[in-house]
Amino acid sequence: MTRLATLRIDGSTRAVRLDGDVHTDLGFADLGAWLAAGQPEPRAGAATFGVEDADFAPVVPNPSKVLCVGHNYTDHIKEMGRDLPEYPTLFPKYADSLLGAHDDVVRPPETDALDWEVELVVVIGETVRRATTERAAAAIAGFTVMNDISVRDWQFRTIEWTQGKIWDSTTPVGPYLVTPDEVGGVRPALRVSTTVDGQVMQSDDTGTLLFDPVFLVEYISTIITLRPGDLIATGTPAGVGHARDPKVYLLGGEEVVAEIAGIGACANRIVEEPR
Repeated sequence: MTRLATLRIDGSTRAVRLDGDVHTDLGFADLGAWLAAGQPEPRAGAATFGVEDADFAPVVPNPSKVLCVGHNYTDHIKEMGRDLPEYPTLFPKYADSLLGAHDDVVRPPETDALDWEVELVVVIGETVRRATTERAAAAIAGFTVMNDISVRDWQFRTIEWTQGKIWDSTTPVGPYLVTPDEVGGVRPALRVSTTVDGQVMQSDDTGTLLFDPVFLVEYISTIITLRPGDLIATGTPAGVGHARDPKVYLLGGEEVVAEIAGIGACANRIVEEPR
């Protein structure tokens, strides 16, 4: 199985696999449920849906947890004026924060400091606690893309970042979960980039991550049980708006594309909150 998604169809959601020019129904409401069931093959005669005009939900709409890693690319750490960390910097995100890969992002009226962050995301495929390296690698079902859109003024109100990272419906994730065999294994070296209205803002390679996906599964599973459908966002490279001089933020109307080669892109319009 190569490319998997959760689609919105007729007022509900369905887990699907991309098969050529159609999406094949996997028999579950979403990829989280399908992963928890052991990743079964679709039944014979399963329904199919056209690829054109597919309405992508978050790749896992209701993960039991979303763990995010800060300061994991050397250039980004330097642009933010920090020292290289000895251990991963972790913060949580919640299901209510997630959006589909092509949904509009409504800029919260409480901020003028909305920023972009492309991230490679690890999708967990089996339950693990205190994983060995081998077990951690086996627990990675695949990878997807996140734009960890951040509310910088709220993020830096305190030394703890969470309040700037968990705003409702601001974090696109998807469109597809891509299995490791399609991207060079569980430690992929893939080009990551962000464009804002076509201008390249971020460009790097996941091969330069300080803490790679397997290590992160080992480390985080030491702290807490990881379950099928859980997401680990591995951090963002240099080029965020907050670190620029002068600073650049998303004010509304922009088209933001967060892309990872071989996986796909979150392409989202920033819009004003309806009055």
